[in-house]
Order: sequence, then structure tokens, then C-alpha cells
Amino acid sequence: MLLGSIEAGGTKFVCAVGNEDYRILQKIRFPTTDPQTTLKKTITFFQQFKDLEALSIASFGPVELKKNNSHFGYITDTPKTKWRQTDFLGPVKRALKIPMYFTTDVNAAAYGEYVTSQLYNEKIDSLVYYTIGTGVGGGAVFNGKILQGIGHPEMGHTFVKRHPDDTHFVGICPYHHDCLEGLVAGPTFEARLGISGPQVPLENHVWDIMAYYVAQAAIQQTMILRPANIVFGGGVMNENFLIKIRKQFKLLLNDYVHVPRLDEYLRMPRIQDNGSATLGNLALAYWVNQA
Repeated sequence: MLLGSIEAGGTKFVCAVGNEDYRILQKIRFPTTDPQTTLKKTITFFQQFKDLEALSIASFGPVELKKNNSHFGYITDTPKTKWRQTDFLGPVKRALKIPMYFTTDVNAAAYGEYVTSQLYNEKIDSLVYYTIGTGVGGGAVFNGKILQGIGHPEMGHTFVKRHPDDTHFVGICPYHHDCLEGLVAGPTFEARLGISGPQVPLENHVWDIMAYYVAQAAIQQTMILRPANIVFGGGVMNENFLIKIRKQFKLLLNDYVHVPRLDEYLRMPRIQDNGSATLGNLALAYWVNQA
């Protein structure tokens, strides 16, 4: 069975074809430019697979997920101005004419990490996934189901207490300025320091400031959802940064509630190279094909 995955990020699209065993057979990456050009490349890639049976789209957001809404399948009020109010699902579905699942990039990543945990017999029933990269987003899976209500979660746009050494930084979110995304997304390095994240040594205090904010986000999820794991992916994340986040989390939590060992509870993705959303998409495409 051939299944398709579209991971639509703010910087790049990753399109892949795999099978029901979640083995990827072919994958391409290309930059996220304007909607017309990017969707045309996407459709062209999948049209070469005549036996493709189903596909899942995981998009940067916000997106419309209510099926009874006339804008179901649209990217809505995104900070990426060229993509605002873009019909994403419609053109792809009309071109390929196969069953499709539509969700957010972080929902698919969360689902991919959940499926992987089941494959490894880790016996967890819930997790939250944060991606920290060009933007910040989060998704959650509980008992095998993606968590959402009237819309999908926007965990990157919650507010956090400002670090005392960071009170003059305005933040980069065009909607909220100093929400979580506005304080820890990749472009904040350049906004604060004038250099990109990969050039900033881990000894720089900005990493401690950002760890303070990310740890608060993990505290929020711990107190509200009590998940079995909180997973951190995305281009900004690395193991050394995660160590700083765990340290801040421990200080902030102050042993108020029980959590697993922090090296198990707050972790990097099991799937390497930020591939969680692709695996999650293959699983969701399989599910929608069986529905």
C-alpha cells in the first residue's frame, strides 16, 4: 500500500511516499515560497505515484479543521502573509482524488511520536509535542487520539513570565509580541543578538533565558494535561539545550507534582532528523484509507 505525507513547514515542504509499515520509499524537500508555486511542486511529486491510496497533510497554521466550515482545509491567519486564507487541501484533493487527512504539522509530529512509542512497546498513553524552530507550535495525543476542540491547540502563542534579564526584548510575534513563539522561535536569536542561532555558543546567556521560557511551557502542560511525555523537536532544539530546560523545569516545578525522571519525561524525538510528522502522516493516511 502506498501512502503519502505532506509536511508543510514555514521554511520548507517535505513530501514523502511510504507504506503501511511506515517505511519511507521516496522523499523530497523544497523551500516554502508562494502558495501557487509550492502547491504545484507538491502535486507534481505525488502525481508520479499512480498507486497512491491515501495521503495526510500536516501544515503550519493556524488552519481550519472543522469539516462543516466552508474554509475546511485552509491555512487561515498565519504570520506568513502570502499564505493567509489559502485553500491547501482543496487543490491537492482535486488533483489526486484520493482519501486525505488534514491536520497541523505539530499534531502529525505528536501522532508520529505516539505511534513510535507503541511500536517500541513503551506503553505510554499520552504525550505533548512541541516544535521550536522558525515558529513554535504544539500538539497532543491522548489514548491514540489527537487532542483538539473547536480548533487545534496553539501552544506556541501562550504567554510566559518574562525572565528578569530579558524584559527589554519586545518579541517577534506579529500578533502577540512576547508570547512563547515571540520569545524562543529561531529568529529571536537574530533579533536579540544580530546573529543566527547556529552561531550562538551554548555558553551565551540567551540559551538560559530561552530555557526558562520553554520550561514554563512544559510546566503549563504538566499542570493542565499531565501527559506521560513532553517531546521537543524543531531546528532550535538540541540535547544541550534540553539539559538547560530540564534544569529550569525542576526549579520551577519545585516538586509540586510527581513526574517521571526528567531525562524520560522531557525528551527529544525518538524519530531522527525531525521526521516525526512524516511518520505520523503515514499513520494518519493509513487510518483515513481504512475509515
